[in-house]
Amino acid sequence: MLGGGPWGNIWPRRAAALVTYRDAAPADVPDVLRLVRGLAEYERETDRFTATEADFHRMLFGPRPKAHAILAEIAGQAPVGIALYYYTVNTFMATEALFLEDLFVEPAQRGSGIGLGLMRAVAARTVADNCGWMEWRVLNWNQPAIAFYEALGARPIEKWHVRQLHGAALTALAQGNTHG
Repeated sequence: MLGGGPWGNIWPRRAAALVTYRDAAPADVPDVLRLVRGLAEYERETDRFTATEADFHRMLFGPRPKAHAILAEIAGQAPVGIALYYYTVNTFMATEALFLEDLFVEPAQRGSGIGLGLMRAVAARTVADNCGWMEWRVLNWNQPAIAFYEALGARPIEKWHVRQLHGAALTALAQGNTHG
């Protein structure tokens, strides 16, 4: 039952129709692309969105899949939510972790418990795969998501800063230079 137990302020505002959570299949790639594009729009990052169906097919279903996706479906509709994840390792503990790259629910379905259902599905996968934890990022301006994650019991990692190397700086380093 959604909303029962210790969930406090993450109870859905309205009950979702019958929702199914399932692993994405190759035929779902157009929906995966659509949902991830929706996340890019929400995060105001459409200028960085260059993925294609072929990219997602290779990433999720190629000879060496790099990521996995769980879709949320309401009976008779195209998928309305996605959780896209991959595995990382912690060498100090010699264990795997699950990294949740994308969590997105279409705007019309928010508040219905689908995001919570996706998080539960990812948590179940984390436990079933004997991972030590699951981890993800949230944009610092996304207060609804931050509140949702805190209500689940998630806490920020305060002693680490996220860094990225891309574009000219990445190419320069790969070519033996120290900066781009």
